[in-house]
Amino acid sequence: MSNHLDSATTDLSGRTVLLAGATSAAGLAVTRALHAAGAHIIATGRSSERLQELADAGAQVELADATSLDEMTALATRIESVDAVVPLVGGWRGGGGLAGQTDADFAALLPALEAVRATSRAFDSALRASDAGRFAIVSSTAVGRPLAGGANYAAVKAASEAWTRAVAQGFAKAARDSGEPLRAASVVFRAKALDPTSLASRALALWDTDAADLNDQIITLD
Repeated sequence: MSNHLDSATTDLSGRTVLLAGATSAAGLAVTRALHAAGAHIIATGRSSERLQELADAGAQVELADATSLDEMTALATRIESVDAVVPLVGGWRGGGGLAGQTDADFAALLPALEAVRATSRAFDSALRASDAGRFAIVSSTAVGRPLAGGANYAAVKAASEAWTRAVAQGFAKAARDSGEPLRAASVVFRAKALDPTSLASRALALWDTDAADLNDQIITLD
């Protein structure tokens, strides 16, 4: 898919999208693209100052920790409905070969996984209640070819992907058990070096594909 943002021809009016841990270049790019397409954006972060730029871009901002199940659950109870959840907590620590993969570096990377777990659990029922719920994470091509110097990073991303695929299975099972068509999809976006524009473009396209075809997909960003 092209990186060109086609928000002018994408109509997401009526959709509510939660961007959790969105105080980054990627969060701002996705906010701008989805807001231009008519979506209602709820952006979370732990810094009021850093959230201001997202508010200026049209988002409803919420001071909340995306890695906290309690805070995400509290937010979920305040939101009437949500159609997509995208945790954007990230970071990079690496180098030094395998012996250089320190516990401190691993601990610094864990919030990315914690945000995936917390947001998916807190908003599971809301996404399944949507007529087209979407859960999407940002991962790395390092999962497919992990290197010794990035073992901590690749391990955390691999765990995040495994959790996200479990979310996909949960969506599918819930639909089967209820005898209803699958309406929610959980997907992984993989990037070698994250381009905010590419991520924004893919976020715009989350509703271009039926949930049955999109669920459990791993999509490589351009």
